[in-house]
Amino acid sequence: MHKKFTYILLLLFFGGMTSFIVIRYHLRLKDNEVAFYPLQERKGSAALLPEWATTKTNGDKLIRIVRETPTDIKSTLALAALYIQEARVTGNYTYYDGAATKYIGDVLTMDPRNFQALVLKAILQLSQHHFSDALETASQAQKINPYNAYVYGIMVDGNVEMGNYPAAVEYSDKMMSIRPDIRSYARVSYLREIHGDNPGAIEAMKMAVEAGGYGDEGTEWSRIQLARLYENTGEIRSAEMQYDIALNERPGYGYAIAGLGHIAMASKNYVKAIRYYESADSTLNDIALKEQLAELYSLTSQPGKAKYMINAIIEQLNLGAKEGQASVNHHADKELAYVYLLKNEPAKAIEHAMKEYSRRPDNIDVNEAVAWAYYKNGDIQNALSFLSTALRTNCRNPVLLLRAGIIYAKAGDRVKSANFLKQGLQNNPNLDPLLKKEAIEALKMQ
Repeated sequence: MHKKFTYILLLLFFGGMTSFIVIRYHLRLKDNEVAFYPLQERKGSAALLPEWATTKTNGDKLIRIVRETPTDIKSTLALAALYIQEARVTGNYTYYDGAATKYIGDVLTMDPRNFQALVLKAILQLSQHHFSDALETASQAQKINPYNAYVYGIMVDGNVEMGNYPAAVEYSDKMMSIRPDIRSYARVSYLREIHGDNPGAIEAMKMAVEAGGYGDEGTEWSRIQLARLYENTGEIRSAEMQYDIALNERPGYGYAIAGLGHIAMASKNYVKAIRYYESADSTLNDIALKEQLAELYSLTSQPGKAKYMINAIIEQLNLGAKEGQASVNHHADKELAYVYLLKNEPAKAIEHAMKEYSRRPDNIDVNEAVAWAYYKNGDIQNALSFLSTALRTNCRNPVLLLRAGIIYAKAGDRVKSANFLKQGLQNNPNLDPLLKKEAIEALKMQ
């Protein structure tokens, strides 16, 4: 799955949290001038949402309280949660994750067993792709409160990312038994998709959308995932309708605009697609949007713009990997692998894909990235070995199926190639033009 989908696993709703323990403790700060992180102005349409004024007011209030009373654990955690949500809304993870990490660390210094602080820490670790660390932190929280549904959601997320799919299903069932809500349904949907049940995934994501409040960021993000599932199954009009609804409920929502751009791109209306993606990119700092723009610039004979965008992505990802403390840096090697493929540097792509593989050898998405990088580098035997792991859950994502078909075609296995290519093209899913073209050409050679 794409990185953008992974963000659904970080839905930030904290109903029913346990009460906070306040302990008198004097914080010693090395540099009082940089101890507080003001909210940064939002860009584009995100700055026009009514919620932004409320967020700024609440943020300023919490910063003032925490500055004056650094032992106020409740306010400190509320400020950290606000930073995490603002990172999600704006895509400015480097700044806000660093801010949240600082305050969560302060609370855990005062109270190492604070349940909400551990939950927030685990969420940050997921955001930064420190998945094994997130599982360890969530396990600590679960021992403190084994009846909280949200902590099981984090354990679902961490196990999915580490490729421990049976454990993820087990924790998802536990989460559903405690609190069936938007978070639970979204995770059920993703697990069904991973295991090849696209109709079941659509059904569960519909339930997630219906369980949320209209216009809420989490609800409309779930709606975007529903639209993506419709695109993957060839229900393009249904996908477009969901994107339109999201824009109606949350005006200017960047991911909905990008969704319409993807539909335009797949239909080869590149000028319209660029307009949509540039609009989304002006609001959100999301690497996936920039990758699509780079590909669109290449498709429209704008190599200068494409090169500039690709280099900007690489610079941003490398900065995120190095920024701040080791606990804040972002593991972005899978993303870098795909960007280097866009740059036509498959050897560098393999290097980064294998770094990610060293952390998560059982994850199907990581194995898909490694297999595709080896294929692009002309190493079919290595591509095949990683592809088998990528296919082990029977996922029906059309991109995975088409890549499998293309690799098997290159390996000379016509039967497997034709099977995967036909499955991937079935129902005419909404696909990026270059992959679709390569798949159709491979099928013609059968």
